[in-house]
Amino acid sequence: MLFAMHEEDSGGLMPIGRFARLCRLSVKQLRNYDELGLLPPAHVDPDSGYRYYRPGQARTALSIGLLRSLDVPLTAIAEVLSGASPAEALARVRENLEAELARRRRALATLEHVLTDGLPKTQVSVVREPARRVVAVRDVAAGPEDVARATSGCAARLLAHGMVPLAGLFPLELGEQIPVTVTALAEGTQGPPPGTRPDVLPGGVFARAVHIGPYDQIGLTAHALLAWCAERGHQPPGPIREVYLSDPAVTPPEQLITHLLVRLEDG
Repeated sequence: MLFAMHEEDSGGLMPIGRFARLCRLSVKQLRNYDELGLLPPAHVDPDSGYRYYRPGQARTALSIGLLRSLDVPLTAIAEVLSGASPAEALARVRENLEAELARRRRALATLEHVLTDGLPKTQVSVVREPARRVVAVRDVAAGPEDVARATSGCAARLLAHGMVPLAGLFPLELGEQIPVTVTALAEGTQGPPPGTRPDVLPGGVFARAVHIGPYDQIGLTAHALLAWCAERGHQPPGPIREVYLSDPAVTPPEQLITHLLVRLEDG
């Protein structure tokens, strides 16, 4: 048996350690790729369970290593190796990387703001707001990094019906699934347009802070508003309400004005 395996090895099969060095992978990685069905060995010794590979498998192994170095997930690599739709799989990965890069750039811009101006502080006023009849569009964001996408999508659906977004509603606690609501005034409408639903923005006494600047830095003002509430013993039930006072289509991002409100007392 040992002699036969030695002949197989010299005749084209190589043990996992040598194959790993050839392909610049670790033995642990090769075992993992085998378990995932990405790169099964050419032969497994039935007695020892030891894995052997053919030199012709090196290209596949090196391709896996290359794609992993580019942060391509193993699920996408499986699609690429199957040959079914490699371009589509890699296009999705590119889109995800571009979205992550954009998120990182937003985070960097916010960090630069904190470095320049310190931790956020803002003037907070207590105001009374009337209840308003609105139509609402809802979506669910897949985590905090997806909130901007969900909000923009809701706003676009309102704009498609000729309705100007008035306010966005966001929960105080951000988990893996975040409900997002964007509203527009209902006055003058003949019933809610398709894809929207009637709703009411409750009135009452609110703590209000004014945010001037890009939407992706609203979190700084929200932080300061919630800190103000906590310092005074307020425990607002949420949601945080963003009232949009500027048209982003004609207003530079640094000049956008948004009111942030959290309810302190019912109307």
